[in-house]
Amino acid sequence: MEIKQIDFGHIFKVILRERKRFFVALPIAFVLSSLLIICVPRTYTTTVTLAPELSSTSGTGSLSQMASSFGIDLGGGLAANSDAISPDLYPDVMKSIDFKVGLFPIHVKTIDGEISTDYYTYLLRHQKAPWWSRAIGWVVSLFASNDGKTGNGNGVDIFHLTKEQTSVMGTINGKISCSIDQRTYVIYVSVEDQDPLVSATMADSVRSKLQAFITDYRTSKAKNDLAFAEKVCADAKKRYEEARKRYAAFSDSNLGLTLEAYKTEKDDLENEMQLRYSTYSAVFSQLQAAKAKLQERTPAFTTIQSATVPLKPSGPKRVLFVLFVTFLTFMAVAMYVLYEDYNKYSAGGK
Repeated sequence: MEIKQIDFGHIFKVILRERKRFFVALPIAFVLSSLLIICVPRTYTTTVTLAPELSSTSGTGSLSQMASSFGIDLGGGLAANSDAISPDLYPDVMKSIDFKVGLFPIHVKTIDGEISTDYYTYLLRHQKAPWWSRAIGWVVSLFASNDGKTGNGNGVDIFHLTKEQTSVMGTINGKISCSIDQRTYVIYVSVEDQDPLVSATMADSVRSKLQAFITDYRTSKAKNDLAFAEKVCADAKKRYEEARKRYAAFSDSNLGLTLEAYKTEKDDLENEMQLRYSTYSAVFSQLQAAKAKLQERTPAFTTIQSATVPLKPSGPKRVLFVLFVTFLTFMAVAMYVLYEDYNKYSAGGK
Protein backbone atom coordinates (compact mmCIF):
# COMPACT_ATOMS: atom_id res chain seq x y z
CA MET A 1 0.00 0.00 0.00
CA GLU A 2 1.39 3.36 -1.04
CA ILE A 3 1.71 5.91 1.74
CA LYS A 4 1.02 9.46 0.61
CA GLN A 5 2.84 12.27 2.34
CA ILE A 6 1.17 15.57 3.17
CA ASP A 7 2.70 18.40 1.18
CA PHE A 8 2.56 21.26 3.71
CA GLY A 9 4.38 23.52 1.28
CA HIS A 10 1.65 23.10 -1.28
CA ILE A 11 -1.02 23.67 1.38
CA PHE A 12 0.67 26.92 2.42
CA LYS A 13 0.87 28.05 -1.23
CA VAL A 14 -2.85 27.37 -1.76
CA ILE A 15 -3.78 29.28 1.38
CA LEU A 16 -1.50 32.15 0.40
CA ARG A 17 -2.97 32.21 -3.09
CA GLU A 18 -6.53 32.37 -1.72
CA ARG A 19 -5.67 34.86 1.02
CA LYS A 20 -8.35 37.28 -0.15
CA ARG A 21 -11.00 34.86 1.04
CA PHE A 22 -9.40 34.80 4.47
CA PHE A 23 -9.18 38.60 4.53
CA VAL A 24 -12.93 38.70 3.99
CA ALA A 25 -14.09 35.78 6.15
CA LEU A 26 -11.92 36.29 9.24
CA PRO A 27 -12.88 39.95 9.92
CA ILE A 28 -16.54 39.06 9.41
CA ALA A 29 -16.22 36.15 11.86
CA PHE A 30 -14.37 38.37 14.33
CA VAL A 31 -17.01 41.11 14.22
CA LEU A 32 -20.02 38.78 14.32
CA SER A 33 -18.63 36.69 17.17
CA SER A 34 -17.82 39.87 19.10
CA LEU A 35 -21.34 41.21 18.61
CA LEU A 36 -22.77 37.84 19.57
CA ILE A 37 -20.80 37.37 22.78
CA ILE A 38 -21.42 40.96 23.90
CA CYS A 39 -25.15 40.18 23.98
CA VAL A 40 -24.57 37.42 26.54
CA PRO A 41 -24.78 38.83 30.11
CA ARG A 42 -21.70 38.43 32.25
CA THR A 43 -21.92 36.26 35.33
CA TYR A 44 -20.11 36.24 38.68
CA THR A 45 -19.41 33.17 40.80
CA THR A 46 -19.00 33.00 44.57
CA THR A 47 -17.75 29.81 46.24
CA VAL A 48 -18.07 28.95 49.92
CA THR A 49 -16.06 26.09 51.43
CA LEU A 50 -17.21 24.16 54.50
CA ALA A 51 -15.76 21.34 56.56
CA PRO A 52 -18.58 19.40 58.27
CA GLU A 53 -18.25 17.51 61.53
CA LEU A 54 -18.31 13.80 60.81
CA SER A 55 -19.71 11.20 63.20
CA SER A 56 -17.02 9.87 65.49
CA THR A 57 -16.75 8.18 68.83
CA SER A 58 -14.27 10.63 70.31
CA GLY A 59 -16.69 13.50 70.70
CA THR A 60 -19.37 11.25 72.09
CA GLY A 61 -17.04 9.71 74.60
CA SER A 62 -15.89 13.03 75.97
CA LEU A 63 -19.42 14.33 76.37
CA SER A 64 -20.60 11.07 77.87
CA GLN A 65 -17.79 11.23 80.44
CA MET A 66 -18.73 14.80 81.28
CA ALA A 67 -22.39 13.85 81.68
CA SER A 68 -21.56 10.82 83.77
CA SER A 69 -19.72 13.03 86.27
CA PHE A 70 -23.12 14.57 87.03
CA GLY A 71 -24.80 11.21 87.31
CA ILE A 72 -26.29 11.30 83.82
CA ASP A 73 -26.01 8.27 81.56
CA LEU A 74 -26.19 9.12 77.86
CA GLY A 75 -25.92 5.50 76.82
CA GLY A 76 -23.57 3.89 74.36
CA GLY A 77 -25.89 4.17 71.40
CA LEU A 78 -25.03 7.77 70.60
CA ALA A 79 -21.66 7.02 69.13
CA ALA A 80 -22.94 4.12 67.14
CA ASN A 81 -25.66 6.14 65.41
CA SER A 82 -24.84 7.16 61.88
CA ASP A 83 -26.50 9.77 59.69
CA ALA A 84 -28.86 8.73 56.91
CA ILE A 85 -27.89 11.95 55.13
CA SER A 86 -24.14 11.74 54.65
CA PRO A 87 -22.07 14.52 53.02
CA ASP A 88 -22.33 12.63 49.74
CA LEU A 89 -26.05 13.41 49.67
CA TYR A 90 -25.74 17.16 50.33
CA PRO A 91 -25.89 18.01 46.58
CA ASP A 92 -29.16 16.05 46.33
CA VAL A 93 -30.48 17.89 49.37
CA MET A 94 -29.82 21.22 47.66
CA LYS A 95 -31.67 20.04 44.54
CA SER A 96 -34.78 19.11 46.52
CA ILE A 97 -37.93 21.19 46.07
CA ASP A 98 -38.13 22.01 49.78
CA PHE A 99 -34.61 23.43 49.79
CA LYS A 100 -35.08 25.53 46.65
CA VAL A 101 -38.45 26.87 47.77
CA GLY A 102 -36.79 27.95 51.01
CA LEU A 103 -34.56 30.27 48.96
CA PHE A 104 -37.48 32.19 47.43
CA PRO A 105 -38.04 34.76 50.22
CA ILE A 106 -34.36 35.61 50.76
CA HIS A 107 -33.82 39.34 50.29
CA VAL A 108 -31.22 40.33 47.71
CA LYS A 109 -29.87 43.66 46.52
CA THR A 110 -27.81 44.44 43.43
CA ILE A 111 -24.43 46.09 43.82
CA ASP A 112 -25.68 49.31 42.15
CA GLY A 113 -28.62 49.47 44.57
CA GLU A 114 -31.22 49.69 41.81
CA ILE A 115 -32.90 46.37 42.65
CA SER A 116 -33.89 45.36 46.17
CA THR A 117 -36.35 42.49 46.34
CA ASP A 118 -36.72 38.82 47.22
CA TYR A 119 -34.76 36.19 45.31
CA TYR A 120 -37.88 34.79 43.65
CA THR A 121 -38.86 38.14 42.13
CA TYR A 122 -35.26 38.87 41.19
CA LEU A 123 -34.95 35.65 39.19
CA LEU A 124 -38.40 36.07 37.64
CA ARG A 125 -38.35 39.77 36.70
CA HIS A 126 -34.79 41.09 36.76
CA GLN A 127 -32.70 38.65 34.72
CA LYS A 128 -30.88 39.81 31.60
CA ALA A 129 -30.92 37.56 28.54
CA PRO A 130 -29.53 37.73 24.98
CA TRP A 131 -31.94 38.92 22.33
CA TRP A 132 -32.37 35.49 20.78
CA SER A 133 -33.39 34.00 24.11
CA ARG A 134 -35.99 36.72 24.55
CA ALA A 135 -37.24 36.13 21.02
CA ILE A 136 -37.56 32.38 21.58
CA GLY A 137 -39.29 33.00 24.90
CA TRP A 138 -41.75 35.37 23.24
CA VAL A 139 -42.58 32.83 20.55
CA VAL A 140 -43.01 30.05 23.12
CA SER A 141 -45.29 32.27 25.22
CA LEU A 142 -47.63 32.67 22.25
CA PHE A 143 -48.37 28.95 22.22
CA ALA A 144 -48.02 28.21 25.93
CA SER A 145 -51.17 27.74 27.97
CA ASN A 146 -51.68 29.81 31.10
CA ASP A 147 -52.83 28.07 34.26
CA GLY A 148 -54.16 31.33 35.65
CA LYS A 149 -51.72 31.33 38.57
CA THR A 150 -48.75 33.61 38.96
CA GLY A 151 -47.58 32.71 42.45
CA ASN A 152 -44.95 34.47 44.53
CA GLY A 153 -42.00 33.75 46.76
CA ASN A 154 -44.03 33.54 49.96
CA GLY A 155 -46.50 30.91 51.04
CA VAL A 156 -45.59 28.48 48.26
CA ASP A 157 -47.74 25.36 47.97
CA ILE A 158 -45.07 22.72 47.36
CA PHE A 159 -47.74 20.15 46.51
CA HIS A 160 -49.12 22.32 43.70
CA LEU A 161 -46.50 24.64 42.20
CA THR A 162 -47.32 27.17 39.51
CA LYS A 163 -45.53 27.32 36.15
CA GLU A 164 -43.67 30.44 37.23
CA GLN A 165 -42.49 28.82 40.44
CA THR A 166 -41.36 25.72 38.55
CA SER A 167 -39.51 27.94 36.08
CA VAL A 168 -37.75 29.81 38.89
CA MET A 169 -36.66 26.52 40.47
CA GLY A 170 -35.22 25.48 37.13
CA THR A 171 -33.26 28.74 37.06
CA ILE A 172 -31.97 28.03 40.58
CA ASN A 173 -30.75 24.62 39.44
CA GLY A 174 -28.50 26.30 36.91
CA LYS A 175 -27.18 28.90 39.32
CA ILE A 176 -26.46 26.95 42.52
CA SER A 177 -24.19 23.94 42.71
CA CYS A 178 -22.68 21.81 45.45
CA SER A 179 -19.76 19.41 45.25
CA ILE A 180 -18.02 17.20 47.79
CA ASP A 181 -14.36 16.28 47.99
CA GLN A 182 -14.56 12.51 48.36
CA ARG A 183 -11.22 12.37 50.17
CA THR A 184 -11.66 15.13 52.75
CA TYR A 185 -15.47 15.57 52.61
CA VAL A 186 -15.01 19.31 52.22
CA ILE A 187 -18.19 20.94 50.87
CA TYR A 188 -17.97 23.47 48.02
CA VAL A 189 -21.08 25.60 47.50
CA SER A 190 -21.02 27.84 44.41
CA VAL A 191 -23.57 30.42 43.29
CA GLU A 192 -23.46 32.03 39.86
CA ASP A 193 -25.37 35.22 39.15
CA GLN A 194 -25.39 38.25 36.92
CA ASP A 195 -24.73 40.55 39.87
CA PRO A 196 -21.68 40.06 42.14
CA LEU A 197 -23.45 41.18 45.33
CA VAL A 198 -26.40 38.88 44.71
CA SER A 199 -23.98 36.03 44.04
CA ALA A 200 -22.18 36.57 47.35
CA THR A 201 -25.45 37.07 49.28
CA MET A 202 -26.97 33.87 47.98
CA ALA A 203 -23.77 31.87 48.51
CA ASP A 204 -23.79 32.85 52.19
CA SER A 205 -27.55 32.20 52.45
CA VAL A 206 -27.27 28.77 50.84
CA ARG A 207 -24.43 27.89 53.23
CA SER A 208 -26.51 28.97 56.20
CA LYS A 209 -29.61 27.12 54.98
CA LEU A 210 -27.64 23.94 54.30
CA GLN A 211 -26.18 24.05 57.80
CA ALA A 212 -29.66 24.65 59.26
CA PHE A 213 -31.10 21.76 57.26
CA ILE A 214 -28.42 19.31 58.37
CA THR A 215 -28.62 20.53 61.96
CA ASP A 216 -32.40 20.19 62.01
CA TYR A 217 -32.17 16.70 60.52
CA ARG A 218 -29.55 15.46 62.97
CA THR A 219 -31.27 17.00 66.01
CA SER A 220 -34.94 16.40 65.12
CA LYS A 221 -35.30 13.26 67.26
CA ALA A 222 -33.23 14.73 70.09
CA LYS A 223 -35.46 17.83 70.05
CA ASN A 224 -38.58 15.70 70.23
CA ASP A 225 -37.09 13.72 73.11
CA LEU A 226 -36.16 16.94 74.88
CA ALA A 227 -39.64 18.40 74.44
CA PHE A 228 -41.19 15.20 75.83
CA ALA A 229 -38.72 15.18 78.76
CA GLU A 230 -39.55 18.81 79.54
CA LYS A 231 -43.27 18.05 79.53
CA VAL A 232 -42.85 15.01 81.79
CA CYS A 233 -40.52 16.94 84.10
CA ALA A 234 -42.93 19.85 84.38
CA ASP A 235 -45.78 17.46 85.18
CA ALA A 236 -43.67 15.62 87.80
CA LYS A 237 -42.66 18.93 89.38
CA LYS A 238 -46.27 20.05 89.54
CA ARG A 239 -47.34 16.81 91.21
CA TYR A 240 -44.47 17.08 93.70
CA GLU A 241 -45.34 20.65 94.61
CA GLU A 242 -49.00 19.70 95.09
CA ALA A 243 -48.01 16.82 97.39
CA ARG A 244 -45.64 19.09 99.31
CA LYS A 245 -48.36 21.71 99.80
CA ARG A 246 -50.84 19.10 101.07
CA TYR A 247 -48.25 17.77 103.52
CA ALA A 248 -47.35 21.25 104.75
CA ALA A 249 -51.00 22.28 105.10
CA PHE A 250 -51.88 19.14 107.05
CA SER A 251 -48.85 19.51 109.33
CA ASP A 252 -49.64 23.16 110.09
CA SER A 253 -53.33 22.52 110.76
CA ASN A 254 -52.69 19.55 113.05
CA LEU A 255 -49.65 20.81 114.92
CA GLY A 256 -49.29 19.29 118.40
CA LEU A 257 -51.85 16.52 117.90
CA THR A 258 -50.74 13.08 119.03
CA LEU A 259 -53.58 10.94 117.73
CA GLU A 260 -52.42 7.92 115.77
CA ALA A 261 -54.91 8.64 113.01
CA TYR A 262 -53.33 12.03 112.42
CA LYS A 263 -49.83 10.56 112.58
CA THR A 264 -50.76 7.87 110.08
CA GLU A 265 -52.25 10.37 107.64
CA LYS A 266 -49.24 12.62 108.08
CA ASP A 267 -46.90 9.70 107.33
CA ASP A 268 -48.94 8.85 104.24
CA LEU A 269 -48.70 12.44 102.98
CA GLU A 270 -45.00 12.52 103.72
CA ASN A 271 -44.45 9.23 101.87
CA GLU A 272 -46.43 10.52 98.90
CA MET A 273 -44.35 13.71 98.90
CA GLN A 274 -41.13 11.70 99.01
CA LEU A 275 -42.38 9.45 96.20
CA ARG A 276 -43.27 12.48 94.08
CA TYR A 277 -39.87 13.98 94.79
CA SER A 278 -38.08 10.76 93.79
CA THR A 279 -40.06 10.68 90.55
CA TYR A 280 -39.33 14.34 89.87
CA SER A 281 -35.62 13.82 90.62
CA ALA A 282 -35.42 10.86 88.21
CA VAL A 283 -37.29 12.74 85.47
CA PHE A 284 -35.10 15.78 85.99
CA SER A 285 -32.00 13.62 85.43
CA GLN A 286 -33.55 12.37 82.20
CA LEU A 287 -34.19 15.96 81.17
CA GLN A 288 -30.54 16.83 81.67
CA ALA A 289 -29.57 13.75 79.67
CA ALA A 290 -31.89 14.84 76.85
CA LYS A 291 -30.28 18.28 76.82
CA ALA A 292 -26.83 16.71 76.70
CA LYS A 293 -27.94 14.42 73.89
CA LEU A 294 -29.27 17.39 71.90
CA GLN A 295 -25.93 19.12 72.30
CA GLU A 296 -24.20 15.92 71.25
CA ARG A 297 -26.27 15.62 68.09
CA THR A 298 -25.85 19.27 67.06
CA PRO A 299 -23.23 19.27 64.27
CA ALA A 300 -20.44 21.79 63.96
CA PHE A 301 -19.38 23.31 60.63
CA THR A 302 -16.08 25.01 60.01
CA THR A 303 -16.16 27.69 57.33
CA ILE A 304 -12.90 27.38 55.42
CA GLN A 305 -13.74 30.05 52.84
CA SER A 306 -16.44 32.62 53.49
CA ALA A 307 -18.56 34.34 50.86
CA THR A 308 -17.03 37.47 49.36
CA VAL A 309 -18.21 39.70 46.55
CA PRO A 310 -16.34 38.68 43.36
CA LEU A 311 -14.47 41.46 41.59
CA LYS A 312 -14.10 39.82 38.18
CA PRO A 313 -16.74 38.02 36.10
CA SER A 314 -16.45 34.27 35.74
CA GLY A 315 -18.03 34.12 32.30
CA PRO A 316 -18.53 34.19 29.47
CA LYS A 317 -14.89 34.19 28.32
CA ARG A 318 -15.34 36.73 25.55
CA VAL A 319 -11.78 36.81 24.22
CA LEU A 320 -11.53 33.03 24.11
CA PHE A 321 -14.90 32.78 22.37
CA VAL A 322 -13.95 35.29 19.68
CA LEU A 323 -10.59 33.59 19.11
CA PHE A 324 -12.24 30.17 18.94
CA VAL A 325 -14.85 31.28 16.40
CA THR A 326 -12.17 33.04 14.34
CA PHE A 327 -10.01 29.92 14.37
CA LEU A 328 -12.94 27.74 13.31
CA THR A 329 -13.64 30.15 10.45
CA PHE A 330 -10.01 29.98 9.36
CA MET A 331 -10.11 26.19 9.38
CA ALA A 332 -13.41 26.11 7.47
CA VAL A 333 -12.14 28.46 4.75
CA ALA A 334 -8.85 26.56 4.55
CA MET A 335 -10.67 23.24 4.12
CA TYR A 336 -12.85 24.78 1.43
CA VAL A 337 -10.00 26.22 -0.65
CA LEU A 338 -8.02 22.98 -0.30
CA TYR A 339 -11.07 21.01 -1.41
CA GLU A 340 -11.40 23.23 -4.48
CA ASP A 341 -7.71 22.79 -5.24
CA TYR A 342 -8.03 19.02 -4.89
CA ASN A 343 -10.93 18.95 -7.34
CA LYS A 344 -8.92 20.99 -9.87
CA TYR A 345 -5.93 18.67 -9.41
CA SER A 346 -8.09 15.58 -9.87
CA ALA A 347 -9.57 17.05 -13.06
CA GLY A 348 -6.09 17.75 -14.40
CA GLY A 349 -6.39 21.52 -14.16
CA LYS A 350 -3.77 22.29 -11.52
